[in-house]
Amino acid sequence: MALNNTYDARLQQETAVGAGVQILLLALLGTAIGMGVAGWLSGLAFAFATWAVLSRALHRSALRSFGPANRVTLGRATLVGGVTALVADSFQSAPPVTLLVGLTAVALLLDGVDGKVARRTGTCSALGARFDMEVDAFLILVLSVYVSTGLGPWVLLIGAMRYAFVAAAHFAPWLNAPLPPSFARKTVAAVQGIALLLAGSSLLPHAGELTVVLAALGSLVWSFGRDVAWLWRHGRISTVEVAVDLGSAPAETGGAKVLELATR
Repeated sequence: MALNNTYDARLQQETAVGAGVQILLLALLGTAIGMGVAGWLSGLAFAFATWAVLSRALHRSALRSFGPANRVTLGRATLVGGVTALVADSFQSAPPVTLLVGLTAVALLLDGVDGKVARRTGTCSALGARFDMEVDAFLILVLSVYVSTGLGPWVLLIGAMRYAFVAAAHFAPWLNAPLPPSFARKTVAAVQGIALLLAGSSLLPHAGELTVVLAALGSLVWSFGRDVAWLWRHGRISTVEVAVDLGSAPAETGGAKVLELATR
């Protein structure tokens, strides 16, 4: 028990350091651009939420060390917190586009690093994968908010689609089934950040920004649609197979089991 408490204390120290670095970044941004109240509140809220959620997840996990890959992801989360603050501040004053693009670009580049580090160091974990995914999803959401101010609210569909999928899974549990690995899915996910970064960088004409973001949204709809269709077919097939396997069981046991599996 004492050993477990020691591991837990070390893990909590890692998250506390991450929160401290996040606040330091906000202080640097505030000094550099004179960040307003909206930026500070958004950045601090992100730092607190990240610390609270990650601390709870680590406490419930069986991890004995935070690991180098999770440190990279935590570094990306810090950058995303900075982007969040800048986007929130942009509603009050002209955004520092160069700084916003720089932080976002580094966060996107590091997205390809933490996975490689985890595999090379043998520290892959379900928590690490989930942490990485949540950081990616929130960055896309924040970028879609920023780009939507110039192209229209429809851009928010890019950032909201993943959260809508998670919400739908609460009502349709078959959406929680694991998906097979897909290079196309990973490519589409990576394209979203790149497209939104280009659209928000002011490097393209309005027509170019519109084309890039529409293409990204179209690919995302296709990817989600394909996965939902696969999950639907897989869920129906699994339910039918279970029903056939239990067909010879007594009705009071077999039927109840099929109902239980079909509604998970």
